[in-house]
Amino acid sequence: MEFLLDFLGTDYIALFIIIGIGIFLGGIKIKGVSFDSSAVIFVAIFYGYWLNIQGVDFKLPEIIQKIGLLLFIFTIGMQAGPSFFEVFKSQGAKLIILAVLSVVIGTITTALLSIGFDVDYKISVGLLTGALTSTPGLAAAIEASNSPLASIGYGIAYPFGVIGVILFVKLSPKLFGAKISKEEENYVREAQSKIPEVTNRNFEITNDNIEGRTIKDLDIRMMTKANISRIMSPNTMSVAPTAEAVLHKGDVVKAVGTEEALKRVEVLLGHSTEVEIPASGLMEIKWYVVSRRNVVNKSLKELNVKRNFKATVTRVRRAGIDLSARPTLKLRYGDRLLISSSKGNVAALSHILGDSMKEVETTSFLPVALGCVVGLLLGAIEIPLPGGSSFSLGITGGVLIAALVLSRIGKTGPIIWNLPVVGNQILRQFGLLLFLTPVGLAAGSKIAPTINEYGLNLFGIGAIITLVPMIIVVIIGRLIFKVNFLSLLGALTGGMTSTPGLTAVDSMTSTEGPQVAYATVYPFALVTIIICAQILGSL
Repeated sequence: MEFLLDFLGTDYIALFIIIGIGIFLGGIKIKGVSFDSSAVIFVAIFYGYWLNIQGVDFKLPEIIQKIGLLLFIFTIGMQAGPSFFEVFKSQGAKLIILAVLSVVIGTITTALLSIGFDVDYKISVGLLTGALTSTPGLAAAIEASNSPLASIGYGIAYPFGVIGVILFVKLSPKLFGAKISKEEENYVREAQSKIPEVTNRNFEITNDNIEGRTIKDLDIRMMTKANISRIMSPNTMSVAPTAEAVLHKGDVVKAVGTEEALKRVEVLLGHSTEVEIPASGLMEIKWYVVSRRNVVNKSLKELNVKRNFKATVTRVRRAGIDLSARPTLKLRYGDRLLISSSKGNVAALSHILGDSMKEVETTSFLPVALGCVVGLLLGAIEIPLPGGSSFSLGITGGVLIAALVLSRIGKTGPIIWNLPVVGNQILRQFGLLLFLTPVGLAAGSKIAPTINEYGLNLFGIGAIITLVPMIIVVIIGRLIFKVNFLSLLGALTGGMTSTPGLTAVDSMTSTEGPQVAYATVYPFALVTIIICAQILGSL
């Protein structure tokens, strides 16, 4: 038995045992519900509890949890960053209101329960921060209350704060009648509706005023916001357009753009036609991938492929969405460009753009390392508050904001702030497992002594503080704000500052909706928790 305890109490052995069993159990579905990677935390809690009752005081080195947290939060920010600001403009206000509301409701619930059960506010403020799993909130509570009782309350409420959020987000689709597949479809449709679909159509030139004029004279791109990708004159093969190409009545052109842009083309040139433009042996329409660093952040106007290569960029595909090839559109690493050009210019275009999927899909750890350093510096900045106190974003807030901003910037000097999809997923999963395991072990080791010393009343109060805000926020977000359910759950976990909760939501969908919502609301929720903890702790 002693050998077994020594073996199971070895840190690296315990780490991999917990991860292995957790992943296995997480794959088991009961009535369509599974915990996926989140099951690791339940295994860790049981593991820590079992070792504790065996007399083994065991915990993993703190650096494992911090490294896991850094990787998980940074990769979430990198993935969500490109969409973050667009979502903030469209529905960010609603998400932020819901997240702040969850903190305020939690604070009011805590105050009422403290009065009803005659609980010292110094313990109650710890229950609040534990129920919301906010370590920065706990720091603010200890400073405001000047008492160790806050940390005791935190330890009591934290286990259910972790488990309760996971259980709630996993069960909430069934409780509130939401179908995840339908919510995913709605999310994708809403995201795409904000970016008009790019399509193409052929037009026959019937406008007498067009006769003999060049594309440059007409300034078609400026007039219509569409691109001309091919031209076919009667009885001739199609050619790639140039600025000097002369248009004649009866010519058929292929235009690429949004539906509104194509309507303007019809007004300018003539009616649409079903006449097909056959491919010419002299031209090539090809997708190119942006993999050369010196092209990133350059606009299509700066690239000027029409003048330099007698080519036309007809559309840009980014993250699976087709964008209109506007001159002001800045290129990002990994963008795919559909270009119509003469065959002789294909090699030159490939050279200037890079056109290497191997480069794009190769994961470099440099942006992760430097990005985390930037985030840690940002999180360490102390922001003064009235009354002489201060707060900081901490590890989570600093790294998350750094990842969001850097992924939005795209490039700084020679550094490309990009992670390929596969690399991002691997690092995120690895960071998640490293984070969940020590969190669960710490919670498990506290369960027995806490129950023996304080009984079950405080556990019940902590559970209520966790559940009441979530229930009210989901009802408001679903019935009043009409927020997509996946984004709602992401905002909810952000409001509860629950990284394990976000993990549970993230495992339920292949869209980035929950991550974007979490990233949108987390900084606001963090500041609100700190302020509420300071107010409650000072009573």
